[in-house]
Amino acid sequence: MSSMSSMSSMSSTATDTKPKARTLRELRATGHPQHSHRPVKTEIRENVVAHMRAGRTRFEGILGFDETVLPALERALLAGHDIVLLGERGQGKTRLIRTLVGLLDEWSPVVDGCEINDHPEIPVCARCQRLHAELGDDLPVGWRHRSERYGEKLATPDTSVGDLIGDIDPVKVAQGRTLGDPETIHFGLVPRTNRGIFAINELPDLAERIQVSLLNVLEERDIQVRGYQLRLPLDLLLVASANPEDYTNRGRIITPLKDRFGAEIRTHYPDRLEDEVAVIRQEAHLTAVFPDFLAEVVARFARGVRESSSVDQRSGVSARFGIAAAETAAASALRRAALTGEDPVVARVCDLPATVATLRGKVEFEVDEEGREVEVLAHLLRRATVETFRQHLGSADLKALVERFDEGLVVESGDLVPGRRLLEQVGPFPGLAAVMDRLGIEEGAETPELAAAALEFALEGLYLNRRISKDDSASGGTVYGTA
Repeated sequence: MSSMSSMSSMSSTATDTKPKARTLRELRATGHPQHSHRPVKTEIRENVVAHMRAGRTRFEGILGFDETVLPALERALLAGHDIVLLGERGQGKTRLIRTLVGLLDEWSPVVDGCEINDHPEIPVCARCQRLHAELGDDLPVGWRHRSERYGEKLATPDTSVGDLIGDIDPVKVAQGRTLGDPETIHFGLVPRTNRGIFAINELPDLAERIQVSLLNVLEERDIQVRGYQLRLPLDLLLVASANPEDYTNRGRIITPLKDRFGAEIRTHYPDRLEDEVAVIRQEAHLTAVFPDFLAEVVARFARGVRESSSVDQRSGVSARFGIAAAETAAASALRRAALTGEDPVVARVCDLPATVATLRGKVEFEVDEEGREVEVLAHLLRRATVETFRQHLGSADLKALVERFDEGLVVESGDLVPGRRLLEQVGPFPGLAAVMDRLGIEEGAETPELAAAALEFALEGLYLNRRISKDDSASGGTVYGTA
């Protein structure tokens, strides 16, 4: 649930503040403390403390972890620990890891052209040490933005030691260098993130023999490449994510590697309904106006699936479930608008059932529920709808509306019935303004389409509470009538 585009945009907007020093001499002349060599964990620690003292957000866009995960993560960073985030799928582990980039200095000096981002004052690779000896204070300096100091690898069974650590570069050998020359090495992803943050997603999926290659990185802070007599001290923060089931299913984190991580932090799904709604609001790309009460229905739906005995809870129900549900319902509203000319585009409760079939693949059901997946999800969606109705409209006076149905009112709805058509069938309803107010539709923001959304939600709630009836119509929609 995270986006690398935010880091690239951050890089592009920061070019105006890029430091001017171009040699080691000019770098030292600035006298700026952030330009002096500091271990990356010290840099992060100092920046975390500075953010805390200034009251600034440390982890941008992270919701629902304020009292649980984030304090533990802050303690781990202040302690200088490498970290494993352990939690079920869709809990925002990757999103959280990527926010750590914001705790690095905005700009960091490097030896210009260095593959592993050596600091000009303390070069560690053979090339930079040679240049430092030759050029002294004229050593060329380049600058890396913090967004460029982050590396990430999704662990897969075919990942090799060469991918992570490095291997011999045959091109450099062909150019005339000897095999014993350390400059013939092609560095892997880990050393190329030297003086930065390196993340490994789904660490247990990494073959055990490949995990062994990380032991020195975490403890001795160096790497070994094939038979080279090479000790390359690395300076990085290593963060990994893992699913608890991976310890027993696809793979496991080997014991010596687990022991080398300083902190294991458990993540979780949102504890509070409002956090679930906030995640949906933040992450979903909605193509229609999506009223708050519908977002609450979707959030309750996701939480209900997560808690259902019909669902395999070991695999979890991702936060992406609720996000996809909201996006699908909004798309249903957009489809209606495209076919009927409805404007503005507003999602209604009739758009929610369309999500059930598309979301089935996001949930692992218990074996004895085979063949009933859609039925189970449809039931949980109805339950989420009635719970939201009771929360907002349970004490509302809807007697006048029920009486209209008792007198023979019939209302046809469905995902292809425009909102204005729905309002026309019901006619003037004096309690509609109060319903909209209870559902959080602000005064002055009302439109006929929003009014229709509120009205249809009230109709659905009355039906689910058995105060009116609901049947399928010949056109494929639904018909509300007398109970």
